[in-house]
Amino acid sequence: MKDKELKNILCIEDEQEMIDLIRLILGRRGFEVTGAAGGKEGLEKLQENPPDLVLLDLMMPDIDGWEVYQQMKAEEKTKDIPVIVVTAKAQNIDKVLGIHIAKVDDYIAKPFSPQDLLNSVEKILGVREKNTSA
Repeated sequence: MKDKELKNILCIEDEQEMIDLIRLILGRRGFEVTGAAGGKEGLEKLQENPPDLVLLDLMMPDIDGWEVYQQMKAEEKTKDIPVIVVTAKAQNIDKVLGIHIAKVDDYIAKPFSPQDLLNSVEKILGVREKNTSA
């Protein structure tokens, strides 16, 4: 993992308001948040400048989140980037599919609290203290 001060997060989401909200919440904690309006743009940005973490919406009009996730994991350059699914599609079966079948790193249901988002991002990126227990 890159050990630079600022963690770069790519938010792939078709609603600009949600990107702005996530940028506001995470920006206060020193994260650099780049938005991508939908799956197609998200895949392009992933290739141009691979982030430290991806926040991925599932329901998008052009390419849905699961397709973006599969393409990401198929690429050598992006396959090791952690993914947090952020979606309104919050039935338990979706969460089980996401975490256990697709192996996403975490799953946040909309609407979420700022603290839930921060906790998840910090847990995945190991921001607080590095947990060295095996």
